[in-house]
Amino acid sequence: MPEIADFLFQITSLIRETAAQRLAEWGCGELADGIELERPAISKHGDYSTNIALVAAGRAKRPPRELASQLADDFSAARTLQPLLSHTEIAGPGFINFFLRPAALAGAVQTGITLGARFGSSLPAAPEKILLEFVSANPTGTLHVGHARYAAYGDALRRILEFAGHDVTSEFYINDYGTQMEIFGRTLAARYAQELGLGGKIPDEGYQGEYPRHVAKLIAEEAGDRFAGEMTPEPTPAALSFFRQRGCELVLGEMRAELERFRVGFDSWFSESRLYSSGEAEAAIEELKRAGEAVEREGALWLLTTRYGDDKDRVLIRGSGEPTYFASDIAYHRDKLERGYDRLINIWGADHHGYVPRMKAAFEALAHDPERLEIIIGQLVNLIQMGERRQMSKRAGTMVTLAELVDGIGVDAARFFLVDRSHDTTLDLDMEKAKLKSEENPVYYVQYAHARICSILRKSETGGEAGVETGGEEEPAGATQTAAGGPFSLQPQERELILKQADFPAVVRAAAITRSPQRLTTYARELAAVFHVFYHNCPVLRADPGTAAFRLDLCRLTRYVIARSLDLVGVAAPEKM
Repeated sequence: MPEIADFLFQITSLIRETAAQRLAEWGCGELADGIELERPAISKHGDYSTNIALVAAGRAKRPPRELASQLADDFSAARTLQPLLSHTEIAGPGFINFFLRPAALAGAVQTGITLGARFGSSLPAAPEKILLEFVSANPTGTLHVGHARYAAYGDALRRILEFAGHDVTSEFYINDYGTQMEIFGRTLAARYAQELGLGGKIPDEGYQGEYPRHVAKLIAEEAGDRFAGEMTPEPTPAALSFFRQRGCELVLGEMRAELERFRVGFDSWFSESRLYSSGEAEAAIEELKRAGEAVEREGALWLLTTRYGDDKDRVLIRGSGEPTYFASDIAYHRDKLERGYDRLINIWGADHHGYVPRMKAAFEALAHDPERLEIIIGQLVNLIQMGERRQMSKRAGTMVTLAELVDGIGVDAARFFLVDRSHDTTLDLDMEKAKLKSEENPVYYVQYAHARICSILRKSETGGEAGVETGGEEEPAGATQTAAGGPFSLQPQERELILKQADFPAVVRAAAITRSPQRLTTYARELAAVFHVFYHNCPVLRADPGTAAFRLDLCRLTRYVIARSLDLVGVAAPEKM
């Protein structure tokens, strides 16, 4: 359950409890748990609203406004709600609008400040131990913008799930076994031979572009001419083994460095080769055979995935005795299961969409608990430069790299833009827009709000001169008064800012449940916009002492929430811009 410091959750829970008895009398008591509060489109219609009377009218066989009137009376009479509610109103066909007491809203601000780093976090009813696998690029080339999207999304999801109360381990699965590594080793051997002036022919299916040449040059600098005698007419098996292994190590080292620069770290790097050297792959296959899930047929070993909804059975071991990629993936997921995680989350690229049914079927054959495996498919990202789309091909070596992206727009802009759309939609990333230092650039807009708050707080601590702010010149009529002897009221902009702050715990919770980091970027933009309106209408440092103190608290909590929202998607919150 969320902490009681979740102001919106607290109010919603009390309204549900108060409505439960009346709804039960009408024969629809179960509707109480579904009551949700929404913000009215027009502020004069209240702070929150519910349509429960309209929902219950059909079951109760009574006019919704009549039901709304009875419920509103119950809410006003409830002792638990009296400290929170100023009054209620019936609107339209039967909406109930709630108006909150200024003191209750001010109390929510103080609670948020007191909680500090815990504000917005929650205590889930069932905390899970989660293994989150993402990126998992083949160690045959540099990371490109597609990997960047999965890295930004996966790391943001890890941060959000942890903040929401779960125990998360992040893992990179190294695809360092099989045909693609053999091809990569042969490509590097050929490039190495060329570095030494010994000729060397790239395999027809080999890796093109500058990156294999770069890796081969690193190897040549390390090994010198050690393998010169093993290059012609064909590289020896020992040389190929070396190039495959050392090339993998060098690529992984560069991947780690690029990801760390991108603020993405992994708790674990799991090698596919380990599955074979340790015998885990063989053990997984034998387990499936003993369970009757895998059978010999047509000279190969097949997994009977059609039992679990796949459109056809799948080969595990080819007639040649060579395991398929599918066999490796099954062994890997068996290893995950044995590590005791409650939930396994895989983030895969768009090209893996057709692979999902067979993996889900294989997992069910292994675990007989398909809900423990969650596969998220990310869509493509298109890089837009000067109004034109950049094309990518890893094998041809024409991809836009992660390093190039970060060099072009910076880590903050890259991470913000890459998670600012749902993972299941294609993303067009406009490089020119991401570089703008204006309100047109959403990450700049949000960071600027944070820096502006930091400036206000610094001036409040150093006794900044009057007139340094660009908000209104005079205190508006009816402004907040917290000094002794003055009535306590709130300006509309103050009220709106508090209510937007109060949304934060629910936004985090929804982002975790729906696996949607974009909820945080959307929320951060909205909060920044509300703050800017507050800033221009409600002077802080030029207000009377009581009002200034309260508004500084509003600024402090807004600063924290913006910083946390950005941090949850891996974006910095600068204090100066």
